[in-house]
Amino acid sequence: MGMGKDYPGYFEQLQNRMGLVGQELPGVMSGFGQLHKASIEGGALSTKTKELIALAIAITVRCDGCISFHVHDALKSGVTREEILEAIGVAILMGGGPAVVYGCEALEALEQFEKAGIS
Repeated sequence: MGMGKDYPGYFEQLQNRMGLVGQELPGVMSGFGQLHKASIEGGALSTKTKELIALAIAITVRCDGCISFHVHDALKSGVTREEILEAIGVAILMGGGPAVVYGCEALEALEQFEKAGIS
């Protein structure tokens, strides 16, 4: 394992933990779920494009969990490795040095999800 975080495992842990938060805060998490669904579904922009935007933002705001979710979901929506790499490049443009570090994290997540057979 390259950088130390098990992104597929982290993805599962976050899903489980979000379920627990949902039990404690059902209104908040239900609202967040509706927002997520409405924001990511295809429209003028495809779901794939929206996942790439979300990933680039996740990198620039330095959110490991968001990187895990959006690399996973981008792959599930049919985004290619090359598209993810270009999104990492745009994030680096917009986020500078810290985005380089989190771009490396996104690349690590991509490699781990690919190895786990997520596509």
